[in-house]
Order: sequence, then structure tokens, then C-alpha cells
Amino acid sequence: MAYYYDNLKLDKGMYQEAGRSFSQVLERLDPSERYKGTALEGLDAFQRQLKRFDIKVRGAGSDVVEKFFRTSDAAVLFPEYISRTVRQGMEEGDILPQITAAVTTIEGLDYRSITSEAAGEEKELKEVEEGNAIPETTIKVQANLVKLHKRGRMLVATYEAVRFQKLDLFSVTLRQIGAHIARTHLEDAVKVLIDGDGNDNPAEKTSLGGSTFDYNVLVEFWAKFDPYVMNTLLVSGDVMLQLLKLPEFQNPLTGLNFQGTGQLATPLGAALLRTSVLPEKTAVGLDKRFALEMVQSGGVMVEYDKLIDRQLERAAITTVSGFAKVFPEASQVLEL
Repeated sequence: MAYYYDNLKLDKGMYQEAGRSFSQVLERLDPSERYKGTALEGLDAFQRQLKRFDIKVRGAGSDVVEKFFRTSDAAVLFPEYISRTVRQGMEEGDILPQITAAVTTIEGLDYRSITSEAAGEEKELKEVEEGNAIPETTIKVQANLVKLHKRGRMLVATYEAVRFQKLDLFSVTLRQIGAHIARTHLEDAVKVLIDGDGNDNPAEKTSLGGSTFDYNVLVEFWAKFDPYVMNTLLVSGDVMLQLLKLPEFQNPLTGLNFQGTGQLATPLGAALLRTSVLPEKTAVGLDKRFALEMVQSGGVMVEYDKLIDRQLERAAITTVSGFAKVFPEASQVLEL
């Protein structure tokens, strides 16, 4: 049985269509709906192209890099393979989704987030007497633009050096690049949570000033979040060690949950996330539903011209993203 994907003409121009990624262009030309009920159901348009050219990118039987360049059409797939593999590395072990309330994708570089001016009693849902005005929550655009940062890595290799390398092994290097990019994103996010996004909204800080860190301190910190809920706690490595030594964290049920799921939670119900991007003796509590917005301009970008033409030397792999605080009171800092 002949399928449309077998005769699809691929070219560099598919990377240049405004507002669409290469995968989206492929999917428009070869919709996955056509393959329902067939052996190809469950594959997206890019995966069907890999099948078309018999390119295996993972497993013991993976092909070598050169397999992408045996035809001009197959070579067009190489930048998308790199983009997807880097993105996979960004997603593996990434804790950003656990602290981000919303992800906004934009086409340009200028973006203003929104915030609410309601505070104190204005946030309470009081009973409204007949004829009285309903309390207002004012949503406005932030005064300053969200700062977007270009982050990435340079792929430095000659085609001759990698042409006979297995794609499975080559993917390990690409996933590591993705992991490095994800770490820089997390550094940007934590900086915004602590210092604000330039709109006079740094996090409120509680300092122990050398006092003993115990469970009572954690409870008092948790109580500061009302009417928000501290459902996530980011901690540095040294703070994690101190937390785990507290008697309340040695509850057998806490240990069983960690052994069964690999996830730690505080006795207060907040997810506990350790990260080395935080300064020592620092913890950041937040209500992940309301604290942080991630803004990104497109996805993972690669220099497709170079890669298609086998010019791997100094081919940039980048992302453009930034972070904004949505509700400033939804995140606070505890300094030990």
C-alpha cells in the first residue's frame, strides 16, 4: 500500500515558514489523521519520514550519522533530529514545569506580562449587600518588558569526525547540550523568583539571622503565604541536608513515599525540590499555580543551513526565553 509520506518533497524552505516549525509544516503536508487504523498510527509526520528513509536513531541497531546524508531529502531531516534530541535532554530531569504557572510562546522579542493590584482585603470574597459595589481586582500590564535571554551551545565537530558515529551515541551528546540549556533556564527562573522581573516585585525575604533552623521556622514560613498555598519548596543542597535531619522529616511515611516514588514532600504537603542553582542557605517557597510565567520566542533553534550542508563546525543550538512574576506574593525567600 502506497502512502503519501513516501513521495513528499523535502527542502530547506520548510524551516523558514513564518509561525510554523519544521514538524508543523510536515504535519500540515502529511496529516497524521490519514494513518488512523494503519500500521503507522501513533507516528507523527517526522517519525514517518525517518521510517521512509529507514533511519533508526536509537537502540542497539541505530544507524550512523551519515545515513541522514545519503539523499538530499533525508539531509533536510537532520536539523529537526538535532532539535528534538536537544529538547529531550532539556525535558529529562527538568524541574521548570513544576514551578511554572504558565508558558507563553511569542513570535517577537517584546512582551509585557500582566499582574493584579488586589491586595489584603481586596482579595477576600466578602458578602456584597444589595446596592453596594462588588470588590474589584484590577489586572494591568506590567510597566517593564520581560527580559528575554538567548541561551545555547555551539556544536563544534567536523562531519568527518561524526559521520560514522552511531546516532544513539551522538544523541547522548545532544541530550547533554539540552540539559545545560535547561539548567540556564532554571537559573533565570530562580533569579526572577528572588529578585523580581524588573517591575519592582522582588520576593519577600525572611532571614533567620543565625537563629536555629527547626520545624517551627518552616511552619511560620508556610503560614506567611495566606491566601496563597506554599505547595512547592526549592532548596539548596545544604538546606536539603538540614531538612532531612529534622525529626519531622524522618517520619516513616515520608521515607516510604520517597522510596516508592523518588519524590520528597514536606510534612506541610509542599513538593521539595533540590537545585544547585540556589545560593547556599537559601530556600524559595512558592505557589506554583500563581508565581511564575515562562515566556519563550519559538522553541529550540538550530542553524539548519549549516547542518543540512554538513557544516557542523560551530553550528549554534539556541533558545530565547525569559520569566515574569505573575503574583509577587505567591513566592517568598527563606534565608538560613
